[in-house]
Amino acid sequence: MRHLGFFLLWIFGLVVMAEALNKLERTRPCLPGLTGNQRLLAWLKALAWCLLAAAGAGALVAPIFDFPAPTARELCMFAGFVVLIVRTRFKEG
Repeated sequence: MRHLGFFLLWIFGLVVMAEALNKLERTRPCLPGLTGNQRLLAWLKALAWCLLAAAGAGALVAPIFDFPAPTARELCMFAGFVVLIVRTRFKEG
């Protein structure tokens, strides 16, 4: 069961990190012409994607550094983000 948990965490982490880096690349908080409110929202979005990328990277290296097996809570959290990412991709076409 431990290996299955790490495998699922690794797959979920890969999807979350790839999407986070993709979205982070397209976030432009320093774009000229943004209002103060738009700039704040863009920085908050960039921060959120950075945190998700870090979490995804942590999930990728967890098996290498012999971390404890992922809990059901961690797997559900990552699975929820993966479902939202896949849903958005299908919605965008």
